[in-house]
Amino acid sequence: MKKEKKRDPRFLIITGLSGSGKTVVSRFLEDLGYYCIDNLPTKLIPRFVDLWTRKEVEIEKVALVVDIREIGFTNEFPNILQSISKKVQPYLIFLEASDEVLFKRFSESRRPHPLATKKSVREGIALERKRLAKIKNLADEVLDTSFTNLAELKDILTRQFLIKKGLSLQIVVVSFGYKYGIPLDSDLVFDTRFLPNPHYIDSMRDKTGRSKKVKEYVLQAKETQSFLIRLLRFVDYLIPKFEDEGKSYLTIAMGCTGGKHRSVVLADRLKGHLVSQNYKAKTYHRDMFK
Repeated sequence: MKKEKKRDPRFLIITGLSGSGKTVVSRFLEDLGYYCIDNLPTKLIPRFVDLWTRKEVEIEKVALVVDIREIGFTNEFPNILQSISKKVQPYLIFLEASDEVLFKRFSESRRPHPLATKKSVREGIALERKRLAKIKNLADEVLDTSFTNLAELKDILTRQFLIKKGLSLQIVVVSFGYKYGIPLDSDLVFDTRFLPNPHYIDSMRDKTGRSKKVKEYVLQAKETQSFLIRLLRFVDYLIPKFEDEGKSYLTIAMGCTGGKHRSVVLADRLKGHLVSQNYKAKTYHRDMFK
């Protein structure tokens, strides 16, 4: 028996009934690191596949959203899908919902159904379901969003398409000085101003947290050691939660008075810990030389 080729979770194609949640799914996939292209003309898909497979576009994971809005879609798409499968194994997701749910969504949004220009919304839904039946049968996965809330839908996508946990989340640890303001893009903020301050020691005042002497002074303090135990434990607990939510970028801010000594030492220490846990992490010392 010929073994079926494994579908590539890096190349997704999203299609389905109008009002079933394709736009919502596209936004969630963007949070998971996918480059999403909405309503790409079917005839251009092979060209895009060529560019992607030859790495002429710097895109690691892609999700194409295609649907019946394009004239000729139902006739052309099955052939296009077959042709690109010789170069890449796309994972085709078909979204649907019950007639009643779709009708309610169109009524609430007051948007016209693409096939109901001269028909009622209910007639448009029925016609679209009939025309897309063949494409639905080609899908690798059919998701019924009738009774799936946003959190549940996001959870499904995260569990299935977050390919490499820890390696997909980008973490930046920022050190800063409170006197210059908290970084606006911070997701987590930790205050280190209660720790012993090298600023009040003449031999360290003009040095930074990158200095060996300053590092030793800050890290050897009992308060710092106690704080680090709790900080690292807390971060180890939180980060998997962010990953489960599909977050792709996390900024952790460490602050002290001037952003030159304590926050720098702690930011570097936290970054080292994250790297040891196989996370992609880097530091940015915003106020170190101010």
